[in-house]
Amino acid sequence: MATELKGQETAAFRPGLFDGKKVLVSGATSGIGLAIAQGFAALGADVIATGSSARKLEALRADSTLKGIRFEQLDVRDNDAIKAFVGSLAELDVLVNAAGVARPADEYRDDVFREVIDVNLTAAMRLAMASRDMLERAHGAIVNVASMLSYIADVEVPAYCASKTGILGLTRSLAHAFGPAGVRVNAIAPGYHRTDMTRALWEVPASADKIAARSALKRWGEVDDLVGATLFLASPASAFITGVTLPVDGGYASGV
Repeated sequence: MATELKGQETAAFRPGLFDGKKVLVSGATSGIGLAIAQGFAALGADVIATGSSARKLEALRADSTLKGIRFEQLDVRDNDAIKAFVGSLAELDVLVNAAGVARPADEYRDDVFREVIDVNLTAAMRLAMASRDMLERAHGAIVNVASMLSYIADVEVPAYCASKTGILGLTRSLAHAFGPAGVRVNAIAPGYHRTDMTRALWEVPASADKIAARSALKRWGEVDDLVGATLFLASPASAFITGVTLPVDGGYASGV
């Protein structure tokens, strides 16, 4: 079940910053995507959060703390479903591509490799293209979710590394393709944050401590640490920023 934001993540922004804005966040039934959806809702946005698990969606819809967020089922691997879903929306100001999977040790299999690329990279392109007309009318913004592994290697997840490195290139290309119409396209690159995807690491003290020690801030990130950066990149405060990927990793990638 979701938890409420602590408030620190949105306190730096004026209340109602996103009043009247329509925001779509993919991969938002847990972890990073859900925290980002909550951040936009806390500042007045009308948020649609998508995911593929009917069980998770049902639980989230029943959570009374999640005001301002509409939870909808969407398979980001299905381009026809994306076109139909986005086509049903009247308007859109912000798209956040947060859908992502990793399959440690299995990504050397061809079918698994292709599945991870499909969800993590190709789906972001599908959603961006389906949303383009509405975002252009709104002079809106896209925020993609890359990764620390866009810059460094992890032998267990070659497809994840490849897909998240691809997000950097996709972000730059779409920034120039969409920019003439006033749409900005940026990305955040999370580091080691406590999510279900990284549970196998942060639940083991030896690995958790080793990761924290390399970070400049000597701690793991929390999902809420990603909210402010995303809100900034979608806000008027970043009006002349596009094609950028902002690391939010506590200095891990630059550490030794």
